[in-house]
Amino acid sequence: MNKKTYPHGKETHALIFFDFDETYFPHACTVEQLSMLQQLERYLHDVCSQYHVKIGWVTGSSIAHIESKMKKANLTYLPHFISSNLGTELYMVDEEGNKNSLPEWQAKIEASGFSKETVQSLLHQLRTDYEVVLTPQTQFGQQGYKMNYYYYTKSEQNTHSVLKVIRKLADEYAVEVNINRCNPKAGDPENAYDVDFIPKGTGKAATVHFMKAYYDVAHHRTLAFGDSGNDIDMLKAVEHGYLLFNATDEAKGLHDQHASSAYGEGIMEVCQQVFTSMK
Repeated sequence: MNKKTYPHGKETHALIFFDFDETYFPHACTVEQLSMLQQLERYLHDVCSQYHVKIGWVTGSSIAHIESKMKKANLTYLPHFISSNLGTELYMVDEEGNKNSLPEWQAKIEASGFSKETVQSLLHQLRTDYEVVLTPQTQFGQQGYKMNYYYYTKSEQNTHSVLKVIRKLADEYAVEVNINRCNPKAGDPENAYDVDFIPKGTGKAATVHFMKAYYDVAHHRTLAFGDSGNDIDMLKAVEHGYLLFNATDEAKGLHDQHASSAYGEGIMEVCQQVFTSMK
């Protein structure tokens, strides 16, 4: 995939972390949205040069799905780093657009002890002891160190109890679990929750903390944008963490910093305010 990258300056004074689906990339890809996305890319190109910014996509999507969506939207620029599959994969993107995994991150994952067998044991106990069955997200497959499922809701009270049990078992089996209400705009089913099992010490917030240290960027010079429940920890891990106007109701109930506009327009509004204050 022959793509340009945002400017690679020698210095890094600020970081912007983007969720990809329904934040950076609008799934509907309307003419208006794609026009705004092109405007966003031009704006971010200038921001990277002017303020010595590095940009990263932090997403639950795989690299293959990201590339497919980039092609659909005719995106011009790759970011400086990509944290895919909920932070279980971390790639630095060089000026030629090559993606190189970070050995330090891979070593962190391998040291976690995560295995598919452990998750299968957790699922077995969930079925036998609690009569809770999770449905594999077969449209994506089980991606390396991320095992993703749906939990279909029955009632609000029952759902609260089930999700509490899932979190309890994940803690007992020493795996990280990411749970958030599905977003049909991103292709998810209605009345369901995403349940993703990943290694301890990974995920969106862990990626933020790691990259802040990697680039040695001060906390007050960090921004993040998201649209759903699985972005909240990432937004809270930075100084300027914003949900876009198109965010889910679940997410808006969990985080109080909201952009007044959707997608690229909301991103640019917030960035203009933040970077003006950084001068």
